[in-house]
Formats: sequence, structure tokens, C-alpha cells
Amino acid sequence: MPDLPDHKTDAAARAEDVAGPGEPETEAQRRRRRAQFLRDLAEARALRDRVQPRRAKAARLRHAMRMRTFRW
Repeated sequence: MPDLPDHKTDAAARAEDVAGPGEPETEAQRRRRRAQFLRDLAEARALRDRVQPRRAKAARLRHAMRMRTFRW
């Protein structure tokens, strides 16, 4: 449709970002992929914390205990 904005899908954008076979990946592309992965990971953790609050609370308490007993 001519009145719709011309934008790429996520898959098309990723296909452009990924270097072809034999082409080394640039540092910027690697950082972009890593940042996207970390965003997705944080989103998945937040979702898990929302749907399993008891498990999330236990994990927070375990982490706090680990941090209190850690020696520098």
C-alpha cells in the first residue's frame, strides 16, 4: 500500500546486520546483537518474576545472602 510507511521487519533488519559467510562481524554489529540479547533476557526475567512471585522472592533472598557472605 502506498500510504503506509516503508519500514523493515525485525527479521529483515537482522538479516542486514548479520555479516555474510566469510565476512567478519564488525564490533558495532556484535555490540548491537549483545545489547538486544541483554534486553530480551531482562524482559524474560521480568516476565518470570511477574508470573512466579514466590520463586522470584526466594531467588532475591538467595542472591542477597550470597552477596552478604561474599568476601572481597
